[in-house]
Order: sequence, then C-alpha cells, then structure tokens
Amino acid sequence: MLRRRRHLPYKRWQSPSLKQSPLKDNPLRNPGQSLDEAIDTLAYEEAAPWVVAMLFIIVMTGYEWWRWYAKSPYIPGPMTLMCVGVTAYCLFRLYSFKQQIKTLKMARDGEKAVGQYLERLREQGCSVFHDVVSKNFNLDHVIIGPQGIFTIETKTFRKPVSGNATIHFDGSTIRINGQECLSNPVTQAIAQANWLSEFIKESTGHAHSVKPVVVFPGWFVQSDPEVKSSHVWVINPKGLPKFLDKSPQKLDLEETKLIAYHLSRYIRTQPSFST
Repeated sequence: MLRRRRHLPYKRWQSPSLKQSPLKDNPLRNPGQSLDEAIDTLAYEEAAPWVVAMLFIIVMTGYEWWRWYAKSPYIPGPMTLMCVGVTAYCLFRLYSFKQQIKTLKMARDGEKAVGQYLERLREQGCSVFHDVVSKNFNLDHVIIGPQGIFTIETKTFRKPVSGNATIHFDGSTIRINGQECLSNPVTQAIAQANWLSEFIKESTGHAHSVKPVVVFPGWFVQSDPEVKSSHVWVINPKGLPKFLDKSPQKLDLEETKLIAYHLSRYIRTQPSFST
C-alpha cells in the first residue's frame, strides 16, 4: 500500500537565497573568449545606446508630424532637421562599431580555428590552454609538453582575393605581402613569453624558458635561413607539429604536470566576467 509522502519543512539551507554554485572555481577559458567578450561589449554596451538615441529621435519626429496631420500645434521642421543630423551621426557611429566587430570576429574565429587544431597535441602528451588573461593582455594559447613551454600568438589577417599571399620573416621583422607589419607581433610574443616564464618561476620555484610563437592561419610563411637563430617562431599553425617533432625533449612528465597544474589554478581563480 502506498503512503502519501509527508511534506518536510523547508530547511534553512534549502532557501534559494542561500544557494550557491556547486563549482568551486571558474572553468578553463575557450579559444577567443576575450574577443567574444570584446564583441559583446561593443554590441551591447557601446553600440546599443546609439541605436536607442536614433530610435528616440525618429519617434519624436514622427510624433511631430502626427501633430501636424492632426492639426495640433506642431514644429516638424526643426525636429526633422534634428532627426536627420542625429540619425546620420548615429549611423556613422554604428557603422564604425560594425567594422570593429567584423574585425574582432575574424580574429576570434582565427583563434578558435588555431585552438581546435592545437587540441590534437593532447594526444602527444601536451597540455593546451587557451586565452590566459593577464592584467593588460592575454595569451591566445599555451602549450606545455615534453618539448618545452610555448606561447602562441594568433594573427588573423585578410588575404588578397587574387595573387600571392605571403608572409616573410627575417628574424626580427614580419612583412605581409611586402608591407612591414606595424603592430610588431614579434615584440608582443616575446613579452608574453617573458611574462609566462616569470609566472612559472614564481609559482613553481623553478626557472623554465618559454618559446614565443606567432602563427598566421591560412597564410604561407616564408623565412630566411638566419631565422634558425631567432628566439621566435613565425609559422603557419599547421607547421607547428613539425617544429615540435624537431625540438629536443626539455621537460619530464612530472615537470609538465606541475607547470600545467599551476597555470590551470591561475586561470580558474581569475574573476569571471559573467559573475
């Protein structure tokens, strides 16, 4: 015989106001997550007020014309001029935001594509991290494996519709179809590698060198012979496994696990933008 279940009193710890997430730390970050956050900021925080302003002035102008139609006191002329000016400026700002978002999306997709490609390295005993955020910058990807520690800076540039699309690296300068890259990704990659090296030294107590790598997805990268002595690799991401295979083993299993543990703890304890 089935008995009706008694309704137990709602315990204090069951109160919705006292509930909390079962997760102790934030999850690891995804490829291009910082760029996704930047896109959301542009779209919902910076662009949205201009859309509201444009709609408001259009509604007010429409209201004035309705008053004119209804034979009420009206001033549609000045309001129309104001509407044209405000709308034109809002459209100009929105077009600027659209272009910025388009560029960010291309960079984000490039980071995601490279990140998904790097995930294959886990099969070779490597730990792969994405979007490691520091105070003023982020590391797109980090690889920790037997061949050492690598920071990966992804640069996604538009290619010409026709003709050659070549990136040339002479050991210090990057040229894209003959034009020098003004942003200087080599300096940026070296600074990121130095930061990670300092972090590892402080967190583990052991000094390890970090190899900076700049990758250009979808581009053919041509390097001078002198590049072999360069501290930085500038390559197409598909060539990274070959470079790793040619590299000597620098870390044992325990060292890779220790470094990966400290880096994962750092990533997980960083404040989440969603909380």
